[in-house]
Amino acid sequence: LLRSLPFELTGAQKRVLDEISEDMGQGYTMRRLLHGDVGSGKTIVAVCAMLAAVESGHLTAMMAPTEILAEQHFRTFDRLLAPLGVRTVLLLGGQSQTLRTELLTAIHTGSAHIAVGTHALIQPGIDLPDLGLVIIDEQHRFGVLQRLQLQAKGPEADLLVMTATPIPRSLALTMYGDLDVSVLDEVPTGRRPIRTELRTPERRERILAFVADRLSQGEQAYIIYPAIEDSENDDTRSVVAAFDELSSGPLASFEVGLLHGRMTAEEKVDTMGRYGRGEIRALVATTVVEVGLDVPNATVMVVEHAERFGLAQLHQLRGRVGRGGAQAYCILIAYGGEREEEAGRRAVEERLRVLCETDDGFAIA
Repeated sequence: LLRSLPFELTGAQKRVLDEISEDMGQGYTMRRLLHGDVGSGKTIVAVCAMLAAVESGHLTAMMAPTEILAEQHFRTFDRLLAPLGVRTVLLLGGQSQTLRTELLTAIHTGSAHIAVGTHALIQPGIDLPDLGLVIIDEQHRFGVLQRLQLQAKGPEADLLVMTATPIPRSLALTMYGDLDVSVLDEVPTGRRPIRTELRTPERRERILAFVADRLSQGEQAYIIYPAIEDSENDDTRSVVAAFDELSSGPLASFEVGLLHGRMTAEEKVDTMGRYGRGEIRALVATTVVEVGLDVPNATVMVVEHAERFGLAQLHQLRGRVGRGGAQAYCILIAYGGEREEEAGRRAVEERLRVLCETDDGFAIA
């Protein structure tokens, strides 16, 4: 696998892999937290850990919090590992019984080596024999009992949980010795810092003109909104209304896509597939794109109503761009109503300025 990669692992990735390999070679069960900032390369470390389990004749399972992320992991693993003879299967909630039976048969007969899925992995009746490694991605998105349910499928299995979001529970687990911690504190070479700017709504027209200019140069963009539909009690611009406005107005010259949580799994997968292939140039979305999506050609992230999001969320959203070699931009548009007190507006601005001053997720946390 490492010989086939078009890049060299960072020093941090090699160090963490050594820590994981040492744990997995011991007579006890590994319980390790892999903590790395957005874009630090956690996925390839996870793939290497999986191969260690597969080489030892064991099944590996990875649970992701959303179908979009599980689908992306499946495509990545299949692309990297199919040439090595390692088969990956994808388990999702809405699959037909026929397909589910086929996938489970592949797992039971040993013809499938890696099972990737959402909460579908922990449903009753899903048996994962010879489970040697359990990986939980974006661990903060799962409850403690959900993580335990997956571990229960293989009581002897090693456990690797991954997160890019430092949270008190992770720190507590580390402090009390429940998890050893590995930290990826390097960013892969060739990535430029993402330029992050805070803007007022008065600049919105100019910002959209900038987006159109980047799209005309062959790049792609995300435009994020906090709500799916308009509300009578709120003047927040919704993703559905914005899609209608942008696709028929400022971005009418380009293919614009819509993505939000109420779409069917098939619609989400189709839209993300078209965006990944470059057929959709601008993706108007909610925070369903917050974690795990990797489209190297995406260079612009615009977040409307940025004051409605937490810093960790905004940092994760920003991490969706800048994954190729081109300069990337994150533009936060903050809305402050006339009735809001001046002190409140200043506090919002002060909070959002943290993102403009650093791209270090640990510092932001």
